Amino acid sequence: MPRNRSILLLSVGHACVDVYQGAVASLVPFFVAERAYSYAAVSGIVLAASLLSSVAQPVFGALTDRRAMPWLLPVGTILGGVGIALSGLSGSYALTLVFVAVSGVGVAAYHPESARVARLVSEGSHSAMGWFSLGGNLGFATAPLMVTAVVATGGLRLSPLLVVPALAGSVLCLPVLRALEKTVRGGSGTAFATGRDDTASFVKLSLAVVCRSVVFVGLSTFISLYAQRRPGGSEAAGTTALFVLYIGGAVGSVLGGSLADRWGRVAVARWSYLVSVPAVAGIVFVPGPAMYVFVALTSAGLYVPFSLQVTLGQDYLPTRVGTAGGITLGLTVSIGGLASPLIGRLADATSLRTALTPLILMPALSWLLFRTLPEPPVPKPPEPKPTGTSGPVRAPAHPRRETSGQDLTRSADHPPEPL
Repeated sequence: MPRNRSILLLSVGHACVDVYQGAVASLVPFFVAERAYSYAAVSGIVLAASLLSSVAQPVFGALTDRRAMPWLLPVGTILGGVGIALSGLSGSYALTLVFVAVSGVGVAAYHPESARVARLVSEGSHSAMGWFSLGGNLGFATAPLMVTAVVATGGLRLSPLLVVPALAGSVLCLPVLRALEKTVRGGSGTAFATGRDDTASFVKLSLAVVCRSVVFVGLSTFISLYAQRRPGGSEAAGTTALFVLYIGGAVGSVLGGSLADRWGRVAVARWSYLVSVPAVAGIVFVPGPAMYVFVALTSAGLYVPFSLQVTLGQDYLPTRVGTAGGITLGLTVSIGGLASPLIGRLADATSLRTALTPLILMPALSWLLFRTLPEPPVPKPPEPKPTGTSGPVRAPAHPRRETSGQDLTRSADHPPEPL
């Protein structure tokens, strides 16, 4: 299967999974309206999905480091959709928590292995990984539209219809997995050479991702309110600001991969964070409609490094690519999100502008951390063995274990193959 088609299918499948990350928060107003849940109760539902998903991703990553599990792509997609679909059927708060938690586990199971498969299919292309990340961003942004279109018309009893994207996503990934399995069985070199882990660089990268998450989650939570309460603000202004923040992220994801193919991931991420510092300051302090320009710059600046950080983590931990993907995609985002309640408390005690001001420092800290990071070499597929020659075949520069045809699996007795 051509690489571009495979990445397209994986990107759409990624959207079909991440729509359920955004669906939980989108269901909150309907839970309050139909079931009279308190703010504390709905906060618990959101926490059950987001925190469980983020913390569980490194666990699934560690499991996939021991043995490839491509079946997690369709299974994780189905679980993500079924959990959300069932959450509207029972008035029991406990069951609602269980169903939302099931969805969170499904989302967590999908991401580390999908990142590994996407990297294999993309053959190390940063642009292709950017398109894969774009799918997730679009899925998350589409969630409010999907939930409103379904639930607002017939109430929570129609929530089973929300499973449709999951069914589509699980089907879309199957041809990619079949093609990848045939490639590995044919011995055409999809596996990559094993490198040495650079744990110190990975820790610095993770801290940079945490700082990035703090500013993005903080803005996602409060920028709508901030735009409404500025002079001349309105509900439409708040909605516009949030839309620009999300759509700028979609553009940034694709742009980051293209720029990295030319100038390198570390350099591109470093400059993106540097640009984000005055952009966030503009959101906080610049009056009038110019704020939307700074919102767009901030969103692009924070999302240009997004997919690059995933592949950097995989290259810093080439023997534990599943763990690297789980941490950069899940755990660090969760830790960054814990800052939102602190921003809210500071806003209650002072003002929203004062509470948002410390966010200006976050991309600066990411920039400082990236200044200390090296650009790791991108793992390349080993050269296929020449055929039809009578002389001895020269050994490859990087020894690797021969791949077998056992459903893309790795033996726990051998070091895992990085992407």
